[in-house]
Amino acid sequence: MGLFGRKNDTAPAPAAVNPELAALTGDYTLDPTHTSIGFVARHAMVTNVKGSFLDVSGSLHLDGTDPAASTAVIDVTMDSIDTGNADRDGHLKSADFFKTEEFPKMTFRSTKAEALGGDDYRVTGDLTILGTTRPLTIDLEFNGSATDPFGNERVGFEGKAELLRSEWGLTWNAALETGGVLVSDKIKLTFDISAIKDSGQA
Repeated sequence: MGLFGRKNDTAPAPAAVNPELAALTGDYTLDPTHTSIGFVARHAMVTNVKGSFLDVSGSLHLDGTDPAASTAVIDVTMDSIDTGNADRDGHLKSADFFKTEEFPKMTFRSTKAEALGGDDYRVTGDLTILGTTRPLTIDLEFNGSATDPFGNERVGFEGKAELLRSEWGLTWNAALETGGVLVSDKIKLTFDISAIKDSGQA
């Protein structure tokens, strides 16, 4: 996203910056109560299994006038995975999938950003799962800003991305008698982000 990357002086001129964002320059902390990362996987070739990670933390530095100078850090506690089924959650935490005892965190560190115009942004960063780090691109939409009843200045974003889990070493599967596999390689991710401006900033 145009707000989450390291500045690249050789990059083309960015799209016009949303004037509302220009006024929001500063450092922000993700609100874990109102931030989640969801995922969707195709199951048995015919239906979708949805879940989310409930323990998400991180920080943003937003530069509203030069969005490419902004940064994002996100950390996810893998044991917080929730698909609505305890047995399935236990399997996902096991050595077949996320090996949460050995790899308790999934991390994202932004490396590049683009303002696409209007409220749309694109951020590329390093996603680390099971000790493997590969690039991930997220399309984000700025949802706006507000001052909550407690006086906190908040910003909100929602986003989406796709990845092939096998590229991070998540290769467990089971063949179906009718052909195909039990769990899709392609995983769709969704992001709902609420961040609070750090105290002491204008």
